[in-house]
Amino acid sequence: MKDIEDIPALMAEIGAKARAAAAELAFATAERKHAALIGAAEAVWAERGAIIDANAEDLAYGEAKGLSPAMMDRLRLDEGRIRGIVDGLRAVAEQADPVGEVIAEWDVPSGLHIRRVRTPLGVIGVIYESRPNVTADAGALCLKSGNAVILRGGSESHHSSLAIHACLVKGLKQAAIPEAAIQLVPTRDRAAVAEMLRMVEYIDVIVPRGGKGLVSLVQAEARVPVFAHLEGICHVYADADADLEKARRVVLNAKTRRTGICGAAECLLIDRAFYARHGAVLVEDLLKAGVEVRADGELAEIPGTVKAQPDDFGREFLDMIIAAKLVDGVDGAIAHIREFGSNHTESILTENDATARRFFQRVDSAILMRNASTQFADGGEFGMGAEIGIATGKLHARGPVGARELTSFKYLVEGDGTIRP
Repeated sequence: MKDIEDIPALMAEIGAKARAAAAELAFATAERKHAALIGAAEAVWAERGAIIDANAEDLAYGEAKGLSPAMMDRLRLDEGRIRGIVDGLRAVAEQADPVGEVIAEWDVPSGLHIRRVRTPLGVIGVIYESRPNVTADAGALCLKSGNAVILRGGSESHHSSLAIHACLVKGLKQAAIPEAAIQLVPTRDRAAVAEMLRMVEYIDVIVPRGGKGLVSLVQAEARVPVFAHLEGICHVYADADADLEKARRVVLNAKTRRTGICGAAECLLIDRAFYARHGAVLVEDLLKAGVEVRADGELAEIPGTVKAQPDDFGREFLDMIIAAKLVDGVDGAIAHIREFGSNHTESILTENDATARRFFQRVDSAILMRNASTQFADGGEFGMGAEIGIATGKLHARGPVGARELTSFKYLVEGDGTIRP
C-alpha cells in the first residue's frame, strides 16, 4: 500500500485492486460468496468484544466532537446491535444469488433466442457517516451482488469500521475470494473522499449514506454516477377515518423509536375531521414522550407545544422534534407532502380503502405505507437482509437498495448461423 500521506496514490492503488477483484467476483460461484458471508458473520460474533472496545474509542471521539444524542445513538454498538450485524450478514448470505438471474427470455421471428440476465455493476464506492454497521451491510450486499466495494466510513466510526472490516476480510480469505473485494479506506483524511468522487476509471457508482451535508457534497462534486437520497423528511398523516389506537401507536413509534435514522417521522399531519373527533391526543402523546412539537395554527394552542416557524416544515430534525399541522383531508396532506417532502417515506393512517388508494396513487415518494410506522423504511425489514441505502431518485434503483438493486443486466443472444437479411 502506498504512503497514507499520498492520498491520490493510495486511492489509485485501492481502485486498481478493486477493479481486478471485480473481474473475478463477476463469475464467483454463489457457494463461495455464501461461505465468505457466513465466515464473516462468525468472525464478527467471535470478535464482538474487540469491536465493542473499538467502538468505545469512537464514542469518546464523538463525545469530544460534540455529536448530538441522536448521532451518538447511531454510532453506538453493543452486543445486541452486533447480533443484528451478524443476523444481517447471515440473512444476505441466505438470499438467492442475483447474478445470472434471467430477468426475461423470448424468441423473435428471425430465429434468435434472447435472454436478459443480471450482472454486477462492477466497483461500488460507499461513503458513509457514523453508523459502523454500514461497513458490514454494504460489504455484504456488494459481495452478494458480485461487486467489489471501496468503503469510506465517517471519521467518528473509524475504529469500529476497521474492526468490522477485519472480520469481513477473514470471511473472504476463508472462501478464497480476493481480499480486495471489500476494501476500507484506511484514513480519516477528507481528501480520500474527493479522490473517490473523481475515480471514474475505477468506480462505477457512488453511494453516499449520511446527512444532507454529505449527500449534497457528493451530488455536487461527483463525476461518478450517484445513488442517493438527500434527506429523510418522512410524514405521517392521520386521516379522518384513522383508528385512534392504531394511530397513537404508529405516531409514537414513527417519531421516537430511533430519532436519528432516515425513516424517523419528521412531520405529523392531522386531518381536521380527525382532530374534531379525537382532539389533541396524538400531539399530547408526543409531548408526554418528551418530543418537542413545533405546531402550526390551532395546534400551537395546545399547552406544551412550540409555535412552528416556516422552515420547520421540510426539515429533517433527526432528534426528538417533530413539526405538526392540521390539513383539509387527504388532498391537503398530499399537497403538503408534494411541497415539503423529500420523496423518501410517507405513511397514511386510515381505515378507508378509497382514501388509502388515493394517497398511494398521488404521492410520489419511494416508500408509501398504510397503518404502519415509517421506521419500517429499511431493507432488512423489507426482507432484503440489509440495505446499502434508500434511493429517492427514479433512475435504476428506488427505495431500499439491496443486492438485486446493485446489479445491471446484459443481453445474451443465441442463433443458429442466423443472419440478418
